[in-house]
Amino acid sequence: MLRALRLLSHIPLGILHPVGAAMGWLAFLASPGYRRRLWNQAGLAGLSVGQRLAAVGEAGKMVAEVPHLWCRPVDQRLERRVRWQGVELLDQAVAEGRGVMLLTPHLGCFEVTAQAYAERHGTQHPVTALYRPAKQAGLATLMTHARNRPGMRVSPATLTGVRQLMRALKQGDTIGVLPDQVPPEGMGEWAPFFGQPAYTMTMASKLAAQTGCALVLLRGERLGMVQRWRQRCDFIVHVSRLPPEQDAAVRQKDLSAATAAMNAVMQALILQCPHQYLWGYNRFKGPRPDILTSEG
Repeated sequence: MLRALRLLSHIPLGILHPVGAAMGWLAFLASPGYRRRLWNQAGLAGLSVGQRLAAVGEAGKMVAEVPHLWCRPVDQRLERRVRWQGVELLDQAVAEGRGVMLLTPHLGCFEVTAQAYAERHGTQHPVTALYRPAKQAGLATLMTHARNRPGMRVSPATLTGVRQLMRALKQGDTIGVLPDQVPPEGMGEWAPFFGQPAYTMTMASKLAAQTGCALVLLRGERLGMVQRWRQRCDFIVHVSRLPPEQDAAVRQKDLSAATAAMNAVMQALILQCPHQYLWGYNRFKGPRPDILTSEG
């Protein structure tokens, strides 16, 4: 599998993205369950029919760009492929020295946001992120290999991994979190997400409250063919900070209120580019078995 993905990584994104869009449509047409979930969940956010149809292809593009991002040679930097918007906000947060939590939902190319950060600040302040090890041994090895790039660290979703996140923040380093990831049982609270109850992680709010780290929102916008030609890049990474009242809300001790506040922040971010959100992700499912109680 690793060899195949390495071969695919040499194909330009200008080819991978159209192929991925076709794959997205094949999955949409072939799976009634996936089709119903994507259509209904996008409808909760008020997306138009056109935006929902666009989301079908964008989901496929997300899958198709993974080989390029995971298996790209280390010496092939992203600086010519990525343009930053609001990067001074990120630089300021890192300079504060109290640790940084990057908050990125399943929106656009969320893989590129961590890599772009690592190239900019990873030498002095590497970014650490939790991941759920794949059940297949080959895929698990691939994920570890692909995401352990210079300036990036990954930790399995165990108690040890959470402690590593805490340690990184206390050292003034950076962690990456997907706040819309459905957490293990016992690690979340039910909170509204686009008007529906969604099991939402409490870890991000707890870590923010306990460490006082800076909170930074990142959104990796995937550009279309015409936009790539005009912008001379493949992605734009948008950076923003939370207003003081929202920052305080997601750190409060009342975890039910904190998770509701976090979901509100994620909703606003998603609605900046709603057709690139991964609406096929089963956001409203119940919690999976608790894997954070074991060390491996």
